[in-house]
Amino acid sequence: MAFLNRIGSILGQGISQTSNSFMMTAIRCMSSSKLFVGGLSFATDDGSLKDAFANFGEVVDARVITDRNTGRSRGFGFVNFADAEAANSALSAMDGQDLNGRNIRVSIANERTP
Repeated sequence: MAFLNRIGSILGQGISQTSNSFMMTAIRCMSSSKLFVGGLSFATDDGSLKDAFANFGEVVDARVITDRNTGRSRGFGFVNFADAEAANSALSAMDGQDLNGRNIRVSIANERTP
């Protein structure tokens, strides 16, 4: 992330804040290795999510998000890859595919805005 901030400060000299923000978002998306996976079956757990995406490259982390009160899946999760190339190939191949009886939606994960 520090690398992207450095690039942004170099490229952002003399560019308006709006353009700089847009450029940083574009760079972040091109090099992102974190995917959002939606439409998950309630039967999908961290292990099965990781196994489903392991064919595309090294999966660093796979998490199904759960409700903190009930512990039940909220129907979405995140998969982190070691490199962006593996993430992009997984996105292309897995978006709209069946996983545990449900068609999943896969996209680049967006950072939360403060």
